[in-house]
Amino acid sequence: MADSPNCDLKSLSPLQLFERVTEQGEKVRALKAGKAPKDEIDAAVRMLLSLKLSYKTTTGQDYQAGLPPKDLVLINNGTTKEEDEDLVDPWNVQTSNAKGVDYDKLIVRFGSSKIDTDLINRIERAIGQKPHHFLRRGIFFSHRDMDQVLDAYENKKPFYLYTGRGPSSQAMHVGHLIPFMFTKWLQEVFDVPLVIQLTDDEKYLWKDMTIEKAYEYARENAKDIIACGFDINKTFIFSDLDYLGTSAGFYKNIVKVQKHVTFNQVKGIFGFTDSDCIGKISFPAIQAAPSFSSSFPQIFNGKENIQCLIPCAIDQDPYFRMTRDVAPRIGQPKPALLHSVFFPALQGAQTKMSASDPNSSIFLTDTPKQIKTKINKHAFSGGRDTIEEHRKYGGNCDVDVSIMYLTFFLEDDDRLEQLKQAYTSGELLTGELKKVLIETMQPLVAAHQERRKQVTDEIVKQFMTPRKLAFEF
Repeated sequence: MADSPNCDLKSLSPLQLFERVTEQGEKVRALKAGKAPKDEIDAAVRMLLSLKLSYKTTTGQDYQAGLPPKDLVLINNGTTKEEDEDLVDPWNVQTSNAKGVDYDKLIVRFGSSKIDTDLINRIERAIGQKPHHFLRRGIFFSHRDMDQVLDAYENKKPFYLYTGRGPSSQAMHVGHLIPFMFTKWLQEVFDVPLVIQLTDDEKYLWKDMTIEKAYEYARENAKDIIACGFDINKTFIFSDLDYLGTSAGFYKNIVKVQKHVTFNQVKGIFGFTDSDCIGKISFPAIQAAPSFSSSFPQIFNGKENIQCLIPCAIDQDPYFRMTRDVAPRIGQPKPALLHSVFFPALQGAQTKMSASDPNSSIFLTDTPKQIKTKINKHAFSGGRDTIEEHRKYGGNCDVDVSIMYLTFFLEDDDRLEQLKQAYTSGELLTGELKKVLIETMQPLVAAHQERRKQVTDEIVKQFMTPRKLAFEF
């Protein structure tokens, strides 16, 4: 960041100002640590004070590290003052819009960067092949520092992948596959290590279940994850309940994060209250720790300077905004992120999927008949009330769940575009569109089930054993 503003600070949003103050604070710390000349440090401090003043003038709030402006970050299950504002936090996703969450607004609110054509083209040049359809179709739509990851890759510097799963039920649904399908592709095209965190401790703290049941779900979910086709020589899957007791590096990083985040900060970021158990309050540090390579000394040979890339749904971003704020203060690189959109419930993008409602999604345990029945009976339609009206006016692809699901799972771009055009024109009826979705999902789920049958308890144990992977560090 420059020592003097090169743009009108009044034109910046509160969240942009917050990011500017944070970056300048890091610069001041770096100058002091590097024993820079006094006049250079003084100039940087003056700039920091000026930015803090602008932030307070704009928001009416004093700047607090790790605590973004309250009016733009959804906290304590609340929204901004606009009645139609989307609610997005790590535990809740709600929108009043039939099209789903407004992701452009969410990018502004969270202060991330849009994955644009330039970035997609750069990824294509780096890997020498066509980008994943999740990138081409905007399913992964937002990022933090992906350009830095590409810089590292182009300069032959290592990085690694980290993603996770909160095992809240024995059966996962097809929406849960999205981050793992994309992460598998990333691992293959970049040829990097992957760590997968199973937050069974989180589910025990938040859900009404025993600790034994949370651990059992973690093991069962691991089988579904392994069935996505991950390479056992390049992938480490771990349960927090297991790994925390065996890895000093992991626990040390948790403690470092805990020391640098205050109770006020986690209340502001996550909406915790005085009545929440202390386990919930301390948990964000556990989700932050895998962002640092020193949490896995068996993989990275104790090296602490290897950057992490985290593919995840955008609702997990608050954890990693906190992590990115803490990282420079504990001598670690900030993790980079790739954010995905949310997977809609069968009943529509306004409806939240629930593991307790078997009709809210297609589960990985569903039979072909169950898949057909669910789609025909429950998939929200963008079609008209009568065939005559549909032929005349056409269907609405923006709200139709079959189109949404096909956007995720139909890999053929030309076929998808043909379906959209035919449905919009009225040529393709809702029943015919649902038939295409059924024919897409039945073999996908059946193939996953066949792969899962091959995943034995011994294979799960091998994936979850701390060990050196097929990389040298």
